[in-house]
Amino acid sequence: MRVTARQLCRRKPLETMIGEAESEASGPGGLRRSMGLTQLTLLGISSVVGTGIFFVLGTAVPKAGPGVVLSFVVAAVVAGLAALCYVELAGAIPVAGSTYSYTYASLGEGAAYLVAWCLILEYGVAVSTVAVSWGQYLNELTDALFGFTVPDAISQPPGAGGVVNIPALVVVLLCSLLLARGTRESARLNAVMVCVKLSVLVLFVAVAFTAFRAGHFADFAPHGASGIGVAASAVFFSYVGFDTVATASEEVRDPRRTIPLALVLTLGAVTVLYILVSLAAVGAQPAGRFGAQADAGEAVLAEILRDVTGAGWPVVLLSAGAVVSIFSVVLVTLYGQTRILFSMARDGLVPEIFRRVDRKRHTPVGNTWIVGAGVGALAAFVPLQYLADLTSMGTLVAFVAVAAAVVVLRRIAPDAPRPYKVPLYPVVPMVSAASCLYLAWLLPGITWALFGGWLVLAAALYLVFGRRHSALRERASAHEHGEADVSTTAARA
Repeated sequence: MRVTARQLCRRKPLETMIGEAESEASGPGGLRRSMGLTQLTLLGISSVVGTGIFFVLGTAVPKAGPGVVLSFVVAAVVAGLAALCYVELAGAIPVAGSTYSYTYASLGEGAAYLVAWCLILEYGVAVSTVAVSWGQYLNELTDALFGFTVPDAISQPPGAGGVVNIPALVVVLLCSLLLARGTRESARLNAVMVCVKLSVLVLFVAVAFTAFRAGHFADFAPHGASGIGVAASAVFFSYVGFDTVATASEEVRDPRRTIPLALVLTLGAVTVLYILVSLAAVGAQPAGRFGAQADAGEAVLAEILRDVTGAGWPVVLLSAGAVVSIFSVVLVTLYGQTRILFSMARDGLVPEIFRRVDRKRHTPVGNTWIVGAGVGALAAFVPLQYLADLTSMGTLVAFVAVAAAVVVLRRIAPDAPRPYKVPLYPVVPMVSAASCLYLAWLLPGITWALFGGWLVLAAALYLVFGRRHSALRERASAHEHGEADVSTTAARA
């Protein structure tokens, strides 16, 4: 099977991409533009604020000490630089698919296909991992309230002491049902859940600051700048997901304005919240205790509240917050996964069923249930706690592609409408790509090996299915045949 560089680098014109999206949105079977700025921003916050901030301090503080506050700042800067690139691209290319669509329009079909699989890795592994955590914290909540827990045999996957993780499967299927019923309904429920989990974290900050001790910051960076950097690569997982906002471009009103504003508001709100939580946590408890709590399997934030208040209600509060938080993350991340596959199906790179939209509910129902079944199976039968770094790797590589897309599109489509432009161009995209590569370099070697295997699998699938069914390739072939027919007719004449 011969694949030429020209085929791999064939780009999808911006006009074609936007025209297809607008045509489908105006049809009876298209996605419905039902979300405004508030709902979209809450969707973004929901996709970011999940299990990470509730438990990442237990592993990050031993690496950076009190300097973990700077680790959150470093991770926020990296995410912020990528967000600036997303802002420009979301305004110029207001279509579903996020990074995949941006890469298709700039770097070509081959690169877009690999980036799409990075996004599938980001969303799929992330949602499976947090679904497993949902069952664990549901157990903590029921134990604290009723003294009852689900037996390990049906609440843990094989290899982790069980046979099947029923709670993890249930939460994925429930979220799939909500998404299949309609985007508007899912967005309303998500808004409620965001308010609940943000209230829990704000309450933690308020209570923990009552026990704040400046002396806890005395040995600020015991492992130096390298420790802060390593911790930044760990806490970066807490920022994963804000790009989900860009996958909703075809379901929001006035996407050229709404998407960029929602991206900025999401990242700004999350960054402020994370810095406040880390400051309050380290100020209320010596850095040396975080590692021991994590090793013992304790919920660090709950233990801090227990020590500060001397009461048992913090376990109930934090467990309830984690249950709601994880549910909303599963809901939003599944949403992003289905919209990536929707865009790929429109381009012929995955089977047609992933782009079929229900005429009544205006959602890709078949797509949603297929993704839900696959992710649910992973969560139910595979222990994924070791694969969180793969989520970060897929995200960082996608961010590098976004930075490259900004530079390439400035060259090949300089006159395209851009309501927002990256400041200090081309410095910001270059620094964004370099910082993402730096954090990726700090990830363990096993993560690189697994990621390489994943890309090899993606390349094989492209050669077997994607390349053969590419809509862009078929149009190019038809165009070439048309030119050949015209030339033949002219010659005969």
